[in-house]
Amino acid sequence: MEGFNLSKLRDNLRDYMPKDLPKMHLPSWPAGHSSMNPDDDDGPPALASGTQSNLPLDTATTTEPAPATMMLAEPKPIQPGPKSNLDLINECDNFPYYQTDTKLFFAHINTYYALYVKDHPETELGYILPSVATVFRGLPDWKINDEERSLTLITGSTEAERSRAVAMTTQALRATGHFVILKGWRDELYPIYGPKGELLFSIERASSALFGVVTYGCHMTAYTKTKRAKSEAEVGGEVEEMQLWIPRRAATKQTYPGMLDNTVAGGIATGEKPFDSMVRESAEEASLPEELVRTHAKAVGTVTYFHIRDHRAGGETRLLQPECQYVYDLELAEDVVPKPSDDEVAGFELKSLEEVKEALRNGEFKPNCAMVLLDFFVRHGVLTAEEEEGYVEIVTRLHRRFEFPTV
Repeated sequence: MEGFNLSKLRDNLRDYMPKDLPKMHLPSWPAGHSSMNPDDDDGPPALASGTQSNLPLDTATTTEPAPATMMLAEPKPIQPGPKSNLDLINECDNFPYYQTDTKLFFAHINTYYALYVKDHPETELGYILPSVATVFRGLPDWKINDEERSLTLITGSTEAERSRAVAMTTQALRATGHFVILKGWRDELYPIYGPKGELLFSIERASSALFGVVTYGCHMTAYTKTKRAKSEAEVGGEVEEMQLWIPRRAATKQTYPGMLDNTVAGGIATGEKPFDSMVRESAEEASLPEELVRTHAKAVGTVTYFHIRDHRAGGETRLLQPECQYVYDLELAEDVVPKPSDDEVAGFELKSLEEVKEALRNGEFKPNCAMVLLDFFVRHGVLTAEEEEGYVEIVTRLHRRFEFPTV
């Protein structure tokens, strides 16, 4: 992508600021370089000090300074071939840890702009790429501070007021067509929480990664248990086998098209409870009856990770995505078959544990779905300390602590 005129973009944004906002979708049933797209820039293989940040500045049309930062390596999927379970975790939970790579951790921290709201000036809500933050310069409702590397929402003292200001900005950004990620606009609101778990504002789902805020979802693994006669080598009697229902994402999806997924997965919208979201997604994605899911699905914890998006996620790369997935298990009778009920799933297949493990090794699963499956394997004794090298790190990394407020 060629450089662009930043001043013209901001003028267009002001023009696009809507006066009357359409009502955004909430659940209806009872009460989450020179190029703007770093994909166009190969970037260095590691850190390159002394360079300008990847700000989309056109020096011929603006005199605003470009803050100096480190140029960070492009996030890329781990190379094809057999992947270890730790490889799968590193691919999804790929924001550096202070304890293991202090230099890289601070290179990231010192590159991004921290997101704040004016009523909580000490509470970071997310991390934003410089190339995204600079677009807010001079816009209504926002204040950017290059010295402190911060972007603050200065409008609104209530959730409704803040949400309206954010909606006006994101809809204006969408109207300009500037960010590729906003082509996946969903008309769904995700909640952003404050230091005491209070709802600060809601944000359009497709724009959440631009702001680097914590988002919430629900993932469920549906499985069956069948008995078969033991082989001669296994010595008489019966053995119980577990099989998992695995869907393949539609080839037309904007994010991770054609990859394997968890049985049911989806985002949690503002106002939704995690289990209600799971019930809704089960009907929408797998045609599983509400009564069946409410009666038999079991809440089994959460999986958390801090992901830096690569090209498979769709839209701009290097955007930050800290996420919490509420995890559920559902044992199904052999005669219950999940079926697609929307255009997001191409189909379901009942796979043995060995088939699932092979697909994981081959990198066929969406990265966060691989994390959920590893959590399933740990809880069901499929993955054990005796057999798995790096077992403690794997279990620990499935439950990352965020520095941002959560609920």
